Amino acid sequence: MDNVTTSTAPRGQPRRIANPGSRPSPLLLALVCAIALTVLVPVGFVVSVVAQVGWPTLAPLIFRPKVGELLVNSVLLVAIGVPLCVSIGVGGAWLVERTLLPAGRLWAVLLAAPLAVPAFVSSYGWVSAVPSIGGLGGGLLVATLAYFPLVYLPAAATIRRLDPALEETARSLGHGTWRVFFTVVLPQLKLAIWGGGLVVALHLLSEYGAFALIRFDTFTTAIVVQYQSTFAGPAASALGVVLAMICLVLLVLEASTRGHARYAKVGSGSGRPGPRMRLGAFSPLAVVALGVLVALSLGVPLASLTRWLVAGGAASWAQPELGTAVLQTMFLAGGGAVAAIAVALPVAWLAVRHPGRMARALEGATYVSSSLPAIIVALALVTVTLRTFPALYQTTWTVMFAYVIIFMPRALVSLRSGLAQAPIALEEAARALGRSPLAARIHVTLPLILPSIGAGAALVGLGAANELTATLLLAPNGTRTLATQFWSASSSVAYANAAPYAVLLILLAAPAVAILFTQSRKRERG
Repeated sequence: MDNVTTSTAPRGQPRRIANPGSRPSPLLLALVCAIALTVLVPVGFVVSVVAQVGWPTLAPLIFRPKVGELLVNSVLLVAIGVPLCVSIGVGGAWLVERTLLPAGRLWAVLLAAPLAVPAFVSSYGWVSAVPSIGGLGGGLLVATLAYFPLVYLPAAATIRRLDPALEETARSLGHGTWRVFFTVVLPQLKLAIWGGGLVVALHLLSEYGAFALIRFDTFTTAIVVQYQSTFAGPAASALGVVLAMICLVLLVLEASTRGHARYAKVGSGSGRPGPRMRLGAFSPLAVVALGVLVALSLGVPLASLTRWLVAGGAASWAQPELGTAVLQTMFLAGGGAVAAIAVALPVAWLAVRHPGRMARALEGATYVSSSLPAIIVALALVTVTLRTFPALYQTTWTVMFAYVIIFMPRALVSLRSGLAQAPIALEEAARALGRSPLAARIHVTLPLILPSIGAGAALVGLGAANELTATLLLAPNGTRTLATQFWSASSSVAYANAAPYAVLLILLAAPAVAILFTQSRKRERG
């Protein structure tokens, strides 16, 4: 990462330090290029499938009634699920942040808490409570309740930062509350809504366990079935190509509709917290609505878990694989988190300290690969390891590499934010006092970005601990994680045996969700 050059200066004189926005060192650039090329393996896999199989072979596999059915299911899931998550997330954020809602802080925590419950655990709770649940309606219910916090958190953070001056100006012009909300507040939430909506859409397309449990067919569930029957044959590859194209269309759509408007306050004066409005007669209605939402998203899964824990009794906790699953989950998730931080750090450094077209392109490459569903990443690594590095097939290294590709944006976003907030002037001062570049970064910059490193590692670890599809395909024989053991038991309708694994998954996820919630409120105060 060493890019800063110094000139020869007389003894006792401060050394000149180059502009941090100068050209990156060849070593840093080569390292980031190598990282970008490596994480682009899944994209290369999709392209190679099209090239090797050939369109005459792929066309009949793509243009068939089953693919049409999967396409309709997936499109409807995204077209209906994303607006539902956005409506619930933004509505909840507005109620919590801009109204005098009774017990507002408690609701703020409860609306973020469903993130600690993996979607397939939530689906397990609903299947236990309502065995007949299924189809598009069941998929929308489970997915919406599991993923609306992905919109709620960024929307709440944005609303807290909004300067009320624009709203006051609109009201002074005679606009009512609803008109002010739709014409002033909502446009300023555009980035949060677009970003959160994109994340929800990608989760909906890549989710496997939640939909498989309720027997709702999507591209991802069909790919896993095809893989298990034909081992990455042309049919699975054809479905993977279509799914990858849908994901890329979503990325392009989000980028093209995001716009270039800036929402930061400029001019004199400083921002201030917005006033909270009284709900009046609507207050009981708002409390009931939020109560129903929390009961459905948290109450149903947790009640089902409690029911099965009671039914299983002490015997359900006496499973010999339980301890092994906890240790292997912590090992794989921890290793994946460390690896993701190590890989993301040079990319974040280049993006923050040397911004430019090259940095944006290399950073964007990592997002493109990570936007692909985990099943595509797993299929790509299966193919690449079998053809080029057979010794790595179904090893711990391959699993962690998959985690790096899938969850790298979580580490990158956190590191990028931390580096951007670390004053370069402090590092320059340390170097002016005689510290070497490496020593200045270790003693000055590293302590400043440690909270971001911790937050990024926690988020990657949370995702890796709950990851199911890639772990099922890539893990060595005999590997038992909480997610795979839960899946094995629940898919065998051994719900009592699955309950302890689900409880431990939630307990492992809770600290990471708490860190995410705390960080979002810290950004608001900053």
